[in-house]
Amino acid sequence: MTIGEKEKDLAELLTIIGKHRDVIVAMGNGEPDYLLTAIDENPNVFSSLRIHQILEMKNRQYIQGEHPNIRYVSYFMSGFARKAFLKGKCDLMPNHFHQMPQLLTSVTVNPVIICQTSPMDEDGYFSLGTEADYTAHFIGKAPFIIQVNEYVPRSVGENKIHISQVEGFLHHNQPLHELPEIPVRDIDKKIATYIAERIDDGSTLQVGIGGIPNAVVGLLRHHRNLGIHTEMLTDGIYDLVQHGAITGTEKKTHKEKMVATFALGSKKLYNFLDQNQGIKMLSVDQVNDPRIIAQEDQMVAINASTEIDFYGQCASETVAGKYYSSTGGQADFGAGVRFAKNGKGFICLYSTAKNDTISRIQPTLAPGSVVTTSKNDVDYVVTEYGIAQLKGKGIFERTKLLINIAHPKFRDELTFEAKKMGFLI
Repeated sequence: MTIGEKEKDLAELLTIIGKHRDVIVAMGNGEPDYLLTAIDENPNVFSSLRIHQILEMKNRQYIQGEHPNIRYVSYFMSGFARKAFLKGKCDLMPNHFHQMPQLLTSVTVNPVIICQTSPMDEDGYFSLGTEADYTAHFIGKAPFIIQVNEYVPRSVGENKIHISQVEGFLHHNQPLHELPEIPVRDIDKKIATYIAERIDDGSTLQVGIGGIPNAVVGLLRHHRNLGIHTEMLTDGIYDLVQHGAITGTEKKTHKEKMVATFALGSKKLYNFLDQNQGIKMLSVDQVNDPRIIAQEDQMVAINASTEIDFYGQCASETVAGKYYSSTGGQADFGAGVRFAKNGKGFICLYSTAKNDTISRIQPTLAPGSVVTTSKNDVDYVVTEYGIAQLKGKGIFERTKLLINIAHPKFRDELTFEAKKMGFLI
């Protein structure tokens, strides 16, 4: 089949998709909006369809369960899927991010992959651009249908699809999603200070998005020879590169390369990603594999939680016992740093919720809470009132340390509860 024969119109691509029971959709800016909108607006084309995705970027009728013949399966949940899940309108598949390729292989039947790519290069390759995620794992293993978009950067890594591996494609240009700038508050700076002073020159970082990660990055600009091995490439990482803090010379794997499995941020980040030989986009089963993460001697992982108990259990997926998101890569990196030679894992949380009326440090987790980072994997816990290293500490000592970094207004109450539990004398 020639290149021209593989370029299809929308109706032809929907017919191809309709021959499959399972559709795997790329995450983030790999999401082909034009194709997904067409699926949503033409549900009668499909007899039965299951759509699998992590981090959906736009609300759709099939996410909300409005098409009885289409079932949506989320692997993380944005706000759109969260509402649908709590109403029983879509499914949530528990997973560790690094195991998603394996999991998708086992739960789908003859899947088709649909994604968004850069235009084809002179050698016949499309780039997944801001993505590698789980999509890259299926290159050469499953048919691809792609939406070619000139706004998608041509990134470097193991995320290229040859025209021979594509079942059909069309062109549709539209700007990529950009994240709004997240302001850094004083409370974020306080938490970040405790973390930044424990990050040594030459460390390899995993950082995410939010006020606290942004504040940490802002305090690392004068560090030297930092490396990047992270699931998500962010604007903050771009800023560190501009300040000369990142060289990757001390890394043990992919030396002098920034490794990520997806990128999400602003246009300047996407421009930075375009044809950048210093960045390597790899499938999530490589980037987030704890065994590979552990090969970095000075690996540092920074993640957030919503609640922690005296045992050190971190509930990062639920709020007051109700599902809010899912595991993502937190557990992957939590395990990875635990096995790294000098690894450090930081779990960050504000000390209170709901205008200082609820302590996020509790004797036991709220009923219905889901543990993301286990008591066995937790290392440092940080609030605006201090930092506690729980690794290597018994339950009684953990309880004391956590009460010390709780909001002062709750410390007496927490101490009382700890004594009732027999954790304090």
